[in-house]
Amino acid sequence: MIDKIILFGLAFISLLTTPVIAETQPELFPQHHAKSQHSLLKQQSTSGGLTESGTDLFATIQEVIKKLSEDPETDWSKVNLEALRDHLRDMFEFSYNVDVISQNPIQNGVSILVKPLTSRAEHALDKVLNAHPAMLKMETGWDMQSSKTDGQYTITVTTTKPTEVDKIRGLGYIGVLAIGNHHQPHHWAMATGRNPHHAMHH
Repeated sequence: MIDKIILFGLAFISLLTTPVIAETQPELFPQHHAKSQHSLLKQQSTSGGLTESGTDLFATIQEVIKKLSEDPETDWSKVNLEALRDHLRDMFEFSYNVDVISQNPIQNGVSILVKPLTSRAEHALDKVLNAHPAMLKMETGWDMQSSKTDGQYTITVTTTKPTEVDKIRGLGYIGVLAIGNHHQPHHWAMATGRNPHHAMHH
C-alpha cells in the first residue's frame, strides 16, 4: 500500500512540474535570439571611411562595393573593380612573396636587400619602387632610392631628421611601403574609374 502511495505521489509531482518547464523554456530562446540579432545589427551598422589598406583583396573589394552601393551618385559605367583587383594582387605579391635578405643601418636611415620569389612579385616590386618614393617623400619627407642587381633589390631610406632615423630602421621593408594614408584614396580612385596618378603617385 505504501509503495502505491509513493508511486502516485511521484506521478502527481511530475504532472505539476512538467508544465512549468514547458512554459519557462520558450521564454529563454527568444531573449537569446533577440540579443544575437541586436549584436549582429550593431556590427552591420558600423560606418565610416575605407579601412582596408590592401592585401586582403576580397574584403577590400567588398568594402568598396558597399560604399559604391550606398552612394546614389555612383556612376557605375565608370566603375573598374578589375583595375583595383589587379593592383591588390600586386600588393599581395610584394607583401608576401618577397624575401628580406638583410636590413642594415646606414647614416641617417636603413639599407634593405630584398629578393622577389615569383615573376609577378618582381613585376609588382618594379612598379611600387617606381611609384612609392615620390609619395613617401610627400608624406614623410624621407628619401627612398632603389637599385636592382641579379634579381635582387637594394632599397635605401634616409631622413634629414635625426629623431626619425630609428623609426625608419624599425619600419624596415614592409613598414616603409605601408606607411601613410594614401592607399585608401588610391584604391577608391581606381575603383571609381579615375586615374589616381593625377593626384598621387602610388
